[in-house]
Amino acid sequence: MKKAALALTIIFIILTFVGAGYVLMNEGKVNAGYAVVPMVFALAGFAFYRKKC
Repeated sequence: MKKAALALTIIFIILTFVGAGYVLMNEGKVNAGYAVVPMVFALAGFAFYRKKC
């Protein structure tokens, strides 16, 4: 379970940077949620990973 939480956290961090790049490529005209939502899941996954240590 701990490894799955870490893997999902890494995936969501990558999605955060992809979303941020998408927002920047469109000069901020698209919703910032493309970067924010995956980051929220990444933070939750990281907290879950640290709690399971």
